[in-house]
Amino acid sequence: MNIWKRIRQLSLVQLSKFSWLFLKHPLLIFPTIKATKETFAICNERYGSTHHKSNKANAFRHALWNALICKKVYNLRKNKQKSVFWTQKVTDLYEKVTRNEQMDEAMDLHNNGVGRICFLNFLKENEAEMVNFIQNKAENAKKVENLAEIQKSENQLVYLHD
Repeated sequence: MNIWKRIRQLSLVQLSKFSWLFLKHPLLIFPTIKATKETFAICNERYGSTHHKSNKANAFRHALWNALICKKVYNLRKNKQKSVFWTQKVTDLYEKVTRNEQMDEAMDLHNNGVGRICFLNFLKENEAEMVNFIQNKAENAKKVENLAEIQKSENQLVYLHD
C-alpha cells in the first residue's frame, strides 16, 4: 500500500489529528514514514497482500511496524523511553482514527505493544535479527476469539483468522 494513498484516504478530522501530532514533533515524521514504508516492503515481500487480513501476517506487520518506528526514532533521539512513547502515540492514534471493528482494533493495539517490547529487547541487536525474531513470534501467534483472550496473551502476538 502506498503511504500517500492511505494519507489521502483520511478524513479532514483524521488528517488534522495526525498533522497536529507531527507539528509538535516535526523531526519525527521522517523516521516514522521511513519505518512505515520499510514495514510494508518487508511484509509485501514475505507475505504478499495477505498481511491486510486479521491473520498471522497482520500480527507480524503491526509488531514490526512498531518495532521499526521505535528503532528509527531511537536512532535520532537516542532515548528508548521517548522512542517507545512516540511510537505508541502515533500507532494508537492511527488505530483510533481508522475505526476498525472492536476485535480488530484490540488485536492491532495488542500486537503494536508486542512490537514495542521487541524493540526494547533488541535495542542493541541489528534490525535483521529483530525482524526475524518478530517473524518467528508471528509464526507462533495465538488465535483468539474474544477480548479476554487478547488480554491474557501478554507478550504473544495474536490473530483472529487463518
